[in-house]
Amino acid sequence: MSIGEMLAATVPMVRTLNLEFLETTPEKAVVALPDQSEYHNHVGGPHAGAMFTLGESASGAIVLAAFGEQLSRAVPLAVRAEIGYRKLAMGAVTATATLGRPAAEVVAELDAGQRPEFPVSVEIRRADGAVTGEMTVVWTLRPNG
Repeated sequence: MSIGEMLAATVPMVRTLNLEFLETTPEKAVVALPDQSEYHNHVGGPHAGAMFTLGESASGAIVLAAFGEQLSRAVPLAVRAEIGYRKLAMGAVTATATLGRPAAEVVAELDAGQRPEFPVSVEIRRADGAVTGEMTVVWTLRPNG
């Protein structure tokens, strides 16, 4: 099962918004939100809540790709998030997530018995390439037990 399939199976909002997982690696996750009128705002573009969910989902995908081997001993959890809406989003939008710290550094903290926190940066773009939103989601790996 791919990460996108796993998220669609376990996170209802991913299914609700019909998010498409285009690329999911430990270095980058790319997730698309199709243009769907039922999720438009008052100006005809994707609703801010849908864009937030898109960005948070892209951040979760890269976390699973980068730290999937740690799931037997830790649970990834979003700690906090911040989003800035930069330009009007119209049509389909795509979120690209990247880790803000080296994965090995995060795992080393987990190995040392700590509960590491790390940022994931997300850019949300329209089809013409314009950045419509920027988001940072801070994640943690909470040790089991």
